[in-house]
Amino acid sequence: MIKVWTSGAEAGRLDRFGQRGSVFAYSPDADAGRAVSLTMPVRLASWDTQFGLAPIFEMNLPEGALRERLRLAFAKATGSFDDLDMLAIVGRSQVGRLRYTGVDDALDEAVPFQSVDEILASRRDGGLFAYLLDQFATFSGVSGVQPKFMVRDETAFASAAPGDHTSFRGATHIVKFWEAEYPQLAANEYFCLRAAERCGLEVPRFRLAEDGQALVIDRFDLRPDGSYRGFEDFCVLNGRGTAEKYRGSYETAVLRRFSQFVSADVATRDAERLFTLIALNCAIRNGDAHLKNFGVVYDDMDATVALAPAYDLVTTTAYIPADSMALTLDGSTRWPDAKRLRTFGETRGIGAPKQVRAILERIADGLADTLVELRAYARDHTAFTEVAVRIEAAWAAGIASSLASDRGQS
Repeated sequence: MIKVWTSGAEAGRLDRFGQRGSVFAYSPDADAGRAVSLTMPVRLASWDTQFGLAPIFEMNLPEGALRERLRLAFAKATGSFDDLDMLAIVGRSQVGRLRYTGVDDALDEAVPFQSVDEILASRRDGGLFAYLLDQFATFSGVSGVQPKFMVRDETAFASAAPGDHTSFRGATHIVKFWEAEYPQLAANEYFCLRAAERCGLEVPRFRLAEDGQALVIDRFDLRPDGSYRGFEDFCVLNGRGTAEKYRGSYETAVLRRFSQFVSADVATRDAERLFTLIALNCAIRNGDAHLKNFGVVYDDMDATVALAPAYDLVTTTAYIPADSMALTLDGSTRWPDAKRLRTFGETRGIGAPKQVRAILERIADGLADTLVELRAYARDHTAFTEVAVRIEAAWAAGIASSLASDRGQS
């Protein structure tokens, strides 16, 4: 059994249910503000899940190499190893406002200190990944197949967020690595995020290591007082587990679902941002823009629910030339042409034809400007040259087919 905390207060208990499921029950004294998810309000009846964990509890479970490392390390001691066991290991350090402890344990969110500057300078050379895996695996409640670690460097975080700050105990940054199968993935994501910035999208602060091996990202859910904002991805909002992250359409599982949760005061602004993000993913040929790579943020259950900053943007066709979209658009996973994207925006209430066309043009301009920077980096970092050529070809195809429009039309 696991104790579940929301924003530092006990919310309820999570336990196994039946042969393969789980059950969560709120504490008798829990008020509405202690809800664990926008999809799971406080109630007397328990929340039962027939298979695995409810999406909000599964949301941050590590995947890939990090999950396997933890499984190998702990399965022998426990005799078995399921998602509840994984949650018990990484539960004290999570993206968002939820935390998990043993039933009799107090909440301790402390994460060891690790200098971000040291990571960016790659002072540990080839041993950096192994070092972080050894030191931070159990503090890294963050999803994703590629290796990610959560570290604490309050000085680096505070320098990017002027004002009064408390003493941070939890993780302040996410460190992402690339594996041999996907060379230069950190640099790939870096330039995709640069393009997102130029398109007018909100992105967290991000920095690329000098050798291109790691990408360090400031947590966008961390507030200056050391507390964390609520975060929920679109698997959670759709009531789906991680295994179903490629199920659904951008029209329904993303844009329509978002409209059901976003607050009215930011709905128009953020719907345009969400459309921009979807169109950008098409243009950069990101075949991994699935339900877990879109999310919402909020300060508490009564606060504004808004689109989360853009994250996990990568040109996947640089490694998988025949890759297609992660979700369907207009019933297909084929990369859309500009007409399909314009129709999508116009029929889904993003704006009039002129406004939608302007969004696509802004994306094209942002990509063109970023390509100048990408080429300059590739000239100085020859290890990136081959991947840079593939990225440039993918973006050129995306601009020509998915963003092309007749400027000047109304």
